[in-house]
Amino acid sequence: MSKTNLEERVSALERTVAELVQSRRPADRAKDWRRTIGMFSGNELMKQIDAAGLRIREEDRRQARRRETKRPEMANDPARHRSSERAQVR
Repeated sequence: MSKTNLEERVSALERTVAELVQSRRPADRAKDWRRTIGMFSGNELMKQIDAAGLRIREEDRRQARRRETKRPEMANDPARHRSSERAQVR
C-alpha cells in the first residue's frame, strides 16, 4: 500500500470520526435529568439492583423497629422530657 493512499484513508477516517462526534453532540439540547426516565425499563440487571436495594431498605426498617421496641418506655414519655427541660430552664 502506498504512503499517499494510506494518508488519504487516514484523513478520510479522521473526517468521518469528526462528523460522527459532532452529530452526537446536540448543541441546542440542554442537559435534563428527565431524559433518563425509562432508560432502564425492562433491563433485567436493573430489576435485580432494585430488588436488592428494596431488600436492604426493608432490613434497615426491621432493625430500626427492633431498636424502638427495646427502649425503655419511660424514655419515650414526652411528659417526662418536658418536665426535665423545665427544670433546666428555671
